[in-house]
Amino acid sequence: MSLAQNKKAFHDYEILEKFEAGLVLTGCETKAAKSGNVNLKGAFVVVRGAEAFITNMHIGTYAKAHSDKPTDQLRSRKLLLHKRQIDYLRAKREADRLTIIPLALFVTRNRVKLEIALARGKRKYEKRDTIKKRDLDRAIHRNME
Repeated sequence: MSLAQNKKAFHDYEILEKFEAGLVLTGCETKAAKSGNVNLKGAFVVVRGAEAFITNMHIGTYAKAHSDKPTDQLRSRKLLLHKRQIDYLRAKREADRLTIIPLALFVTRNRVKLEIALARGKRKYEKRDTIKKRDLDRAIHRNME
């Protein structure tokens, strides 16, 4: 079950490889995420030392929570990945000048997971070419029916 998707990522980036990662969330954040109060726009993954963190992912407050202290909705959250995966992501990011972006937030076996991807940023002319190709494919498909 998908909770949130980063639709803009497929327009702005060329997706090279996908990974599935767990998230370290508090109880209220988990409930807010499961209720769909999440925004992935502008979020990215940072590798610090032997750990990976997602930054700028907005998880709103849970409406039914009884908490006096305000929560930081844009705080960095730790990703749960294997050490080999983190090393691989760091090496690819540094060597090939790639970005690690979130694609989707979903629930698997009652756990909130994040789909991340190694991506290369598209230039303006590449985005236009993608739009032209999509429109052409749509027109061909329409004429075939």
